[in-house]
Amino acid sequence: MNRFVAAERALRTAAPHELIDAVRAVLIEQYGAEDVALYLADYGVSVLQPVSVLPHTLEPVPVHNSPAGRAFGSQRPYREEVRDGRARLHLPVSVRGDRLGVLSVTLPGSDAARRWESELAEIADVLGHEVVVAERDTDLYLQARRKDRLTLAAEMQWQLLPGRSCSRPEYELGAQLEPAYAIFGDNFDWSATADRLTLYVTNGMGEGIEASLLTNLAVNALRNARRAGVSIADQAALADQAVYAHYQGRCYLSVLMFDFDLATGRASVVDAGSPQLLRLRDGTLERLSFEAQLPLGMFEETDYVAQDFHVEPGDRLVFVSDGVHAVASPKGEAYGEAALARAVHSTRLLPAAEVPRAVLRELTGHRGRAVPDDDALVVCLDWHGRPTRP
Repeated sequence: MNRFVAAERALRTAAPHELIDAVRAVLIEQYGAEDVALYLADYGVSVLQPVSVLPHTLEPVPVHNSPAGRAFGSQRPYREEVRDGRARLHLPVSVRGDRLGVLSVTLPGSDAARRWESELAEIADVLGHEVVVAERDTDLYLQARRKDRLTLAAEMQWQLLPGRSCSRPEYELGAQLEPAYAIFGDNFDWSATADRLTLYVTNGMGEGIEASLLTNLAVNALRNARRAGVSIADQAALADQAVYAHYQGRCYLSVLMFDFDLATGRASVVDAGSPQLLRLRDGTLERLSFEAQLPLGMFEETDYVAQDFHVEPGDRLVFVSDGVHAVASPKGEAYGEAALARAVHSTRLLPAAEVPRAVLRELTGHRGRAVPDDDALVVCLDWHGRPTRP
């Protein structure tokens, strides 16, 4: 049995809470590793948290300005020279573009690091898939992702999300919510098939548990309708009925909905509320407007109409909630379109998964305080188009 197969088998057969022990043991035995550590990105994507039995025995590592953070940001292995001639490989742990964290492996020397880098990077990929599956049966990895305690509302919101990023040949997606540990009601959701990508960006109302309950009801109603195979306009109508039936118009939810054809870039759009969309095409940024329709649950039996939209290879779409474009500075100045445009332009060279965090970092500087009064949600979609077959 070769080294990689032995490592893969060890991970496949390990108990959900013993993945890091299993990968550590096999890397020591098969690759001569001297130390192995798994770090997962926290909910705010500001630090990489060590995975260990609580209480944590290792210190968090900053995402910025650290060797592990470089591997996480670039999504490429990073080799660090350490004392006594040893080398430490920092390997991104990701699943289909969703950035989970970093596997750090200390080896006897640089020659071993260069020799095994490719195989160890593949093992880190296998570990990422196993972590996602293991989260159904253990809290260990979810606990490791939090540097502070989540509010109950935030716990409910994070469990509702599909991930923070994903990628396919046709597109790349990235999203981030702030404040990460006390979410009010904003949300995003996506789902893809062989031929289509469906994307929802929601802007909830209210605070705390009430906001989270409203968002959970609306998003699950949208998912239920989507999985029944109905059109995007009918998805909105069915979710509208579900929200109105429960709240009778007292609470409602804004949503911007897209259904993309992956082969052509054509999309159907339902704009039911306040999330905004900016498109960066060939260096030119513009805000796109659609026919405004009523938020979900505001009135009984609202009819929704889908509009046509087209996206071209090279387009970047940036979706923001009102917690971004309406946030005020200490002097009362709104962030506004000009500042948002500067933020989008300044992040144009970053991959889609990095853009939301970078934009929100600039927003924090404008706001002048770390904790916002409202959710701030940014979703970035880079459209590549379907590759042509030779």
